[in-house]
Amino acid sequence: MSAPRGRKKQLDLFGRVAVVTGASRGAGRAIAAVLGEHGATVYVSGRSVRGQPTTDGLPGTIDDAAEEVTRRGGTGISARCDHANEHDVEALFKRVREEQGRLDILVNNAWGGYEGARLMPAYFWKAPLRLWDAMFERGLKAHLLATYFAIPLMIESPAAKARTRTSKPPGLIVSTIAWDRDRYIGNFYDVAKHSIVRLLWGLAEELREHSVATVALAPGFMRTERVMSHAGGETDWKKIPWLKKSESPEYTGRAVAALAGDPHVMRKSGKTFHVGELAHEYRFSDIDGRRVPPFRIVEPFVRMVKKFEKIQRKQGPNSGRDPARSTST
Repeated sequence: MSAPRGRKKQLDLFGRVAVVTGASRGAGRAIAAVLGEHGATVYVSGRSVRGQPTTDGLPGTIDDAAEEVTRRGGTGISARCDHANEHDVEALFKRVREEQGRLDILVNNAWGGYEGARLMPAYFWKAPLRLWDAMFERGLKAHLLATYFAIPLMIESPAAKARTRTSKPPGLIVSTIAWDRDRYIGNFYDVAKHSIVRLLWGLAEELREHSVATVALAPGFMRTERVMSHAGGETDWKKIPWLKKSESPEYTGRAVAALAGDPHVMRKSGKTFHVGELAHEYRFSDIDGRRVPPFRIVEPFVRMVKKFEKIQRKQGPNSGRDPARSTST
């Protein structure tokens, strides 16, 4: 990941400790890098490590991501962790406690809800039940476990106690999600993603007295490694029509950094935002200088299902693929 163009004002995150989950690549890697750019110490967690097979064969490892954090000016620390495994997650936060004695920022980005599969629109009663297990066991559970084990460190350390007594910046928990207000995004996926929104909404009440904010953050259509793997080898996204309205993962990273640097972020606790909304409020742009507007879901889900089924009927029963094995979202 090369250094970005058009950097905005430097935020003071020096001395603050962050954990970014699912940071081998994509949004997680970019979030970790931008936090490092502003001086944070960042634990970069995930399963893909250098010299070993990576998730779905995609490029990127936690080792690469940690080195990028350090190159940007922070301190990057790689931490191998399967975020669907309770013992792995507990051990990660025990390590952070032993090495740092504090945790200021948690970013939940790990999501294994459709690994090895591709989502295609399907009615609830036609979607493979294995997707339900995947969405909750490797998706929602990853956010729940990290938050569960992070909170005690965020509220019990001496740094946390000082935060509640002084004007020091609040703690911050962010979860990346797919969301467009009350738009329906499709059966199991919709339930899993909106459960994260509800989780953070409730935690905002529980954590307010501890000065820890919780925010759900919805990126737009990002040019992640997974998305670009469908580009047929073309590396210049501007030449690909379906990427015209896309954004870089760095855009989400800048949103998280802006939240982390906001001394009044408690006002946003329990709420959900599009990255494009925060770009307008905090006045940051994407790496190409654009301020990409908030992502909106235009086509109703049921219409998408009907269009897909029509295509499948034209292609014939033997040409259709498992509804769970097409373009990831």
